[in-house]
Amino acid sequence: MAILLDHSARVIIQGITGRIGKVFSARMARHYATFCGGVRPGGGGTIDGKPIFPSVAEAVDKVGANTSVVVVPGPGVKAAALEAIEAGIKLIWIYTDGVPVHDAMFFINYAILKGVRIIGPNAAGIVSPGKASASELNEDQLGLKPGSIGIISKSGSLCYEVVDMLRRDDYGFSTVVCIGGDVVCGTTFSDLLPLFAEDAETEAVIMLGEIGGSAEVDGARLIPSLGKPLIGYVAGWHAPRGKKMGHAAAIISREEDTAAAKSALMERHGAHVAASLEEIGALVRTLV
Repeated sequence: MAILLDHSARVIIQGITGRIGKVFSARMARHYATFCGGVRPGGGGTIDGKPIFPSVAEAVDKVGANTSVVVVPGPGVKAAALEAIEAGIKLIWIYTDGVPVHDAMFFINYAILKGVRIIGPNAAGIVSPGKASASELNEDQLGLKPGSIGIISKSGSLCYEVVDMLRRDDYGFSTVVCIGGDVVCGTTFSDLLPLFAEDAETEAVIMLGEIGGSAEVDGARLIPSLGKPLIGYVAGWHAPRGKKMGHAAAIISREEDTAAAKSALMERHGAHVAASLEEIGALVRTLV
């Protein structure tokens, strides 16, 4: 089992012939039979042995596409997301950064009305190792393998660090989801924790947060109902107040935004909180 993405996925890339699209296509084609091709205006031809369609609707019709990876430039993301939603795609990962906030608000709310899950924008995506990927997480570098650890992270970089550390201890992963750190995101910690709670394959969840915003606060309230261990870490202990740190929403504007406040709240709700990335490995070895 896994959450959101499994063997039933049929993944396409919108913007497949662009620089990033080609990189993702080559990697996904090597590792996943669930990768089915991509879309570009005009369509035609193949890439990495997969067809290139002129529209998302045709990809849905021809190969049963149900998951889309959006790597088009920021100004085109709104149109790409709406095209995918209207074509019947149910899971959309938006890798692109610099998406206008007003555009993100529009297509995320429209997706909710249509029962579509959006991950991102500016997110590293989702992968269920051995099953399917709509993520930048690189199997060739990380040696991702199936297992019982679930991860939710705002940061792709933190996720890489934790996955690599646990891989060295021979742990595998049920599903890894990097939700992004923009001001407006399609999926949050509180959206995903109930899904991990219901997933029999997942024995423990790692939640990687950061300063700024309320996502960690909202997610912390669901920890008691998770029914399995949650290991938490919040980055940004030494971040100065009022200065944006990395992601658009990673800024301390009130006391509740700090790493200390979020860590304390997670601990009060039953999380096993790590003071450093290195402590995460020790907690996993103790709890799983």
